[in-house]
Amino acid sequence: MLDKNSKIYVAGHHGLVGSAIWNNLKSRGYENLVGRSHKELDLLDPMAVKAFFDKERPDAVVLAAAHVGGIMANLNFRADFIYQNLQIQQNVIGESFRHDVSKLLFLGSTCIYPRMAPQPMSEESLLTSELEYTNEPYAIAKIAGLKMCESFSIQYGCNYVAVMPTNLYGPNDNFHLENSHVLPAMIRKVHLAKCLNEGRWNDVRKDIDLRPVEGVDGKSSDAEILSKLAKFGITPEAVTLWGTGSPMREFLWSEEMADASVHVLLNVDFKDTYKPGEKEIRNCHINVGTGKELSIRELAEKVVKEIGFKGELRWDASKPDGTPRKLTDVSKLHSLGWHHKIEIDEGVHRLYDWYKLGICINHQTM
Repeated sequence: MLDKNSKIYVAGHHGLVGSAIWNNLKSRGYENLVGRSHKELDLLDPMAVKAFFDKERPDAVVLAAAHVGGIMANLNFRADFIYQNLQIQQNVIGESFRHDVSKLLFLGSTCIYPRMAPQPMSEESLLTSELEYTNEPYAIAKIAGLKMCESFSIQYGCNYVAVMPTNLYGPNDNFHLENSHVLPAMIRKVHLAKCLNEGRWNDVRKDIDLRPVEGVDGKSSDAEILSKLAKFGITPEAVTLWGTGSPMREFLWSEEMADASVHVLLNVDFKDTYKPGEKEIRNCHINVGTGKELSIRELAEKVVKEIGFKGELRWDASKPDGTPRKLTDVSKLHSLGWHHKIEIDEGVHRLYDWYKLGICINHQTM
């Protein structure tokens, strides 16, 4: 059982979910937290990870570090996604076992489920048919991670629990156009298109100074900026998004994912994740989501309305849609005592506010 003095290592504490988990633990009075940036500790290096565990000897570990990205990144860097995630998991879970960590929480993704899984997707649908091709390497790595947790817990009596979040968004999200997830990418694209539409070049330059696009920044010429943004579907007249807009998706505010994660870390043990007396113990992971969905097109329309863009919303159907539908069955999570509160309209509003504030603060400190 963890108490307020327990040393908790949060791997990936600068990331979208890791930073929110760190803050959530702090707000609950857990001050003995350990985190390392990628520069301080390369989780791909087994000797470095061993040395870290030798020195720090954490009581608990939250494995929120991962190599992540959107459809484009998953398609183009398939080897990176499977190799780096397997290596991170192998190193951190392995050293947790060797150093007698009392509790480990592993964060995966609902992309582990088959492309055509019955909806909503329950934990039992894992490995029942083929995966979505675009993110298959990443999904296989995450399946391996949850099976490591399951297997160590079954064979050695460890207390390793895996949670599988749905699509996440929130503070500290990744807004880089080349490799960000769908919602932050939408927000940035529509924001830039609105600025171009209204002739607010100063705001465009502030934005790309903070997050340059393939080498183009705020010091580039108008023509260079327009050309580069057009490559990503951003013009003064329209925003063009990938696919048809028809896929259905579920979205969870990252700070709520953190709250659910900490709830599981503090209150749920491995023995609580399956039914007593089962002959074959499997699918012990826990879905984390809202159990609610909307289409990508509906989401884009909410973003356009929130930002106030007056141009056109277009769709490039030659680009992949990804999995048609990904709705999680969260009944297991509810039975373990956690429910979400923030709905998508409030979340989009919060994320756009956070994004604008970040541009403003960073521009003032330049």
